Amino acid sequence: MQKHYFSEGLVGGDWLHDLCLTVAPDGMITALESGKKAPAGKPVHGPVLPAMPNLHSHAFQRAFAGLAEFREAGASDFWSWRNAMYHFARHMTPEAVEVIASALYVEMLKAGYSAVGEFHYLHNAHEDQSLAMSEAVLKAANASGIALTHLPVLYQASDFGGELPVSGQAPFIHSTDDFTRLLKVLKPRFDGRHRLGLTFHSLRAVPEDSFAPAIDAIETLDMKAPIHIHIAEQTREVNACVDWADKRPVEWLLESQNVDERWCLVHATHVVEAEWRGMAERGCVVGLCPTTEANLGDGVFPAHEFVKAGGRFGVGSDSHISIDVREELRLLEYGQRLARQARTVLTHADGGHTGEFLWRQAARGGAQALAQPVGEIAVGKRADLIVLDGKAPMFAGAAYSQIVDAFVFSGQPATITDVMVAGDWVITGGRHANEDEIFGRYNETVGRIARLMEEEGA
Repeated sequence: MQKHYFSEGLVGGDWLHDLCLTVAPDGMITALESGKKAPAGKPVHGPVLPAMPNLHSHAFQRAFAGLAEFREAGASDFWSWRNAMYHFARHMTPEAVEVIASALYVEMLKAGYSAVGEFHYLHNAHEDQSLAMSEAVLKAANASGIALTHLPVLYQASDFGGELPVSGQAPFIHSTDDFTRLLKVLKPRFDGRHRLGLTFHSLRAVPEDSFAPAIDAIETLDMKAPIHIHIAEQTREVNACVDWADKRPVEWLLESQNVDERWCLVHATHVVEAEWRGMAERGCVVGLCPTTEANLGDGVFPAHEFVKAGGRFGVGSDSHISIDVREELRLLEYGQRLARQARTVLTHADGGHTGEFLWRQAARGGAQALAQPVGEIAVGKRADLIVLDGKAPMFAGAAYSQIVDAFVFSGQPATITDVMVAGDWVITGGRHANEDEIFGRYNETVGRIARLMEEEGA
């Protein structure tokens, strides 16, 4: 049976009054009509936006967020943070991953994300638990109601040239044969709103001869499966790649791999013009995580030039130092403003609303990166949307696309009242039906891990 939803307006592009949305049982939008009044007794919701895909997540790191903000004697940088994160990762079990991811995904839904790309490299913290770890992520997605694009990570080396892994990387490691077997076992478990893809952790972590077998394996299962990779996040990584291959990371990737619309290049913070132009020409998505990139001191991606060249981008919360779509978009824009000493940098070439442009582009880019039929409120797309509280003070003077500008750039807290995934309300009145239980389990589990680490002197 089809469902009908009514809204007083649709934000993002044209403003459509008295909107009726028709959704099929599989969650796909089959009709979109403007100027249709709701029948008596039917609830009418406020302004709506397409929900945002979160294209880059390391779920277990949510429980580590904020715990590495103390500086020891000496340098404090990405690499020292990574060592601290490795120690935390050793305490992860399938049960802990399920609990932490469930709470995280509820937080994401409440913040306006309806789909997540889980860049999952925590395979074997204890014995051979790779399948159980992935199943824990899938259970968390089902418990929360979020749509999952699961991205198991191939991780084999500690540095360029196939350097042996260090001890802290032991939970992440797979042989190529074991990894391709994992993909085959996982594939039947992913249907409906869930997708399976493939991830290479980074060029430094995957030897050159491991790329082709992994890509062949995922293409055998699904020719349209997304492929993600961390790349060019730190200058030390760029310099090491040049020493190894006499090429920069993105330069090497574009020359050696068939990078196309399926690929998502995460961070790509340190790129030169030939690289970002090559990314734009190939149609891949750059995955930007501004709050994490700022927290780790990564740098600022040249988004203005990339977008002008037709480049596509999406956003992710990555290490989850923040779970707020607006903060990712706001920081992305502000980084460009600070670098250029200008305002309203990321917008349409002929002018327009910055908030609306950021939301539209990130939603579409994120949908492409996750191979999810979302990112737009349109016939043929899945009914993933968020409802704003149109009576909130931040919207008092806003009209039309100014509502999106106000939503992105002004006010705290967020004014999202309801969130729909595949035609089902997963957040109503700002709450998830099971959030008390889910957050209670999270507090208990993370508290226990913290006590264990304290006993170890961590």
